[in-house]
Amino acid sequence: MSIASTITHPPEPEIHASHDVHEHPFYQKHHFETAEQQREAASFGMWLFLLTEIMFFGGLFFAYLLYRNWYYDAFVAASNSISMPLGLINTVVLISSSFTMAMGVWSAEVRNKKFLEWSLIATIVLGFVFLGIKSVEYAQKFEEHHVPGASFDIRDFVHPPADSKEKPLTVDMANHTQIYFSLYFAMTGVHALHMIIGIAILFVLLVKARTGLYTTGYVQPIENFGLYWHFVDIVWIFLFPFLYLINRH
Repeated sequence: MSIASTITHPPEPEIHASHDVHEHPFYQKHHFETAEQQREAASFGMWLFLLTEIMFFGGLFFAYLLYRNWYYDAFVAASNSISMPLGLINTVVLISSSFTMAMGVWSAEVRNKKFLEWSLIATIVLGFVFLGIKSVEYAQKFEEHHVPGASFDIRDFVHPPADSKEKPLTVDMANHTQIYFSLYFAMTGVHALHMIIGIAILFVLLVKARTGLYTTGYVQPIENFGLYWHFVDIVWIFLFPFLYLINRH
């Protein structure tokens, strides 16, 4: 071969197959080097999100404690007007849902597709039971005119039933019970909204779980949602004693 032909037609470089190239899992995004890196990044993002939720609910809890200190008698009387048995049942329901969600995470990790589906279904059912009981509580408050606003009735607090051990409040103090119920509906309402969002996500996870997506080693969506669901349950574990149990007669 002449020098001229070498210049005009340079030889093609030899391509050597690399032995270090590994096929990525189907669920790994292109901007992550490994599936483990993707999993750690997703978990870190979920923990950051939960941190913002902690700050949000922390503000509500702080407001509750502050107003309870200012209007102690009114808060005690108002808290005794809500149903502790219903709150206790809901606590058991949510703790049970945490167990079923944990079993769902375990099922995804051991690649048991059928048990994963049943765990998600059980969590959805328990979530609906919680919301159903909470709607019964809300209905009772509407019937008793304990929803803050123009129709709020303070007679139950100024003149409690004869068989009640609660001491009567003055009209001004009874009006302060509206602050308790405002916080009650705000805190339990936001919590219920998180439950509704969680149930909607559970339906999406269930549909994808039935395709076998989460029993192929791709478990991070189930794990991250499990963190969210457990957080919502823990919030209720604090709401229950704050709203239902403190200074219960």
